Amino acid sequence: MMKLAVIGKDVSRSDSPGMHRFIARNMGNEITYDAVSVPEQAFDKWIDGIISRYDGFNVTIPYKLAVMPRLKSITGDAAAFGAVNTVRCSDLSGHNTDGLGFMLMLRNNGVDARGKDVLLLGAGGAGRAVAKKLSAAGARVFVYDRNPSNSAAVAAECPGAVALGSVCPADYYMIINATGVGMHDTEGLSPVGEDVLSRTEIAVDLIYVPAKSAFLSVAEGLGKRIINGMAMLFYQAYYAECIYFGARPDDAQAAALFEKYLKEA
Repeated sequence: MMKLAVIGKDVSRSDSPGMHRFIARNMGNEITYDAVSVPEQAFDKWIDGIISRYDGFNVTIPYKLAVMPRLKSITGDAAAFGAVNTVRCSDLSGHNTDGLGFMLMLRNNGVDARGKDVLLLGAGGAGRAVAKKLSAAGARVFVYDRNPSNSAAVAAECPGAVALGSVCPADYYMIINATGVGMHDTEGLSPVGEDVLSRTEIAVDLIYVPAKSAFLSVAEGLGKRIINGMAMLFYQAYYAECIYFGARPDDAQAAALFEKYLKEA
């Protein structure tokens, strides 16, 4: 039985344990999966013990960069993004499945942004991963962040991406909310209004709680296709399970598992 966990500053309410247990069980694997909240001042003292105690673990805010010096190799998207969300302890390898999860969410919803204009709201960790994957897939990504240096940095790293100083109504194939607006104390708010959303085809919110954010509600009211970020969370967990067990990812298998998860959750 493989011993796994998620670590972060506060993962007491994380969906990861239940999600990973579900995926592993339905892929025929046996795991235990813990949620380990690590105070920031204790990270350096605790991390070696976590590495020795578990076969693998997922990493969330704020340790996706802090864990990297403890690893022997940083592969694939983890190297491209400069952030790790999955650690395999047997070889101390660091991986990042966030971008893979996002792109699979698009594919399994029949969304192809190649050659299309996409507006990305938010240039933090999630936004950066999304911008890099979309740019690599041939989309033209227009990035807006309240901090202009963030959007400028993402644009500099992504060929074909453009940093915006403000958001104005324009014809976008897809608008993605990668900000935190719409959750916690901003629940009920949308980062953009009807004037912007009326000119897109698809609205994607990386927020998954609430299930239908104000951003998605406004878009749906305008007759737009909407996609909630729960699938991205599930698919990044699926890719992590594939890494832990050396399995080959399969889009159809992931989609079937997600559909079953939604029915049983």
